[in-house]
Amino acid sequence: MLSIGDTILQLRKQHNLSQSELADKINVSRTIIGNYERNTNTPSIDVIIKLARVFGVTVDFLIGESDNSSFDMDIVERINDIQKMDKQTKDVLFNVMDTYIQNFKTKKAFSK
Repeated sequence: MLSIGDTILQLRKQHNLSQSELADKINVSRTIIGNYERNTNTPSIDVIIKLARVFGVTVDFLIGESDNSSFDMDIVERINDIQKMDKQTKDVLFNVMDTYIQNFKTKKAFSK
């Protein structure tokens, strides 16, 4: 499991942000971002929330906790939307998803 500093560094690079640009977005100094990335300082919960918003991930993802920590915000939002659906709509959606998942698994099995 990655440390929070490693995760911040990876996400910052994925978003093509410099330490200064990230610092400006969350209202801290560039030095603080460097300290987080080197794991010499740990961000406060307020900063973690700001970082999660900037990167479009959940706090769980950022800190590497929970069963869903690998989910990005797009997946989490879709899961939340699905939970709001009526049973019949969910059943139809799950049938479609199951078909695609099975197709993916079959292709993967035969490509080995």
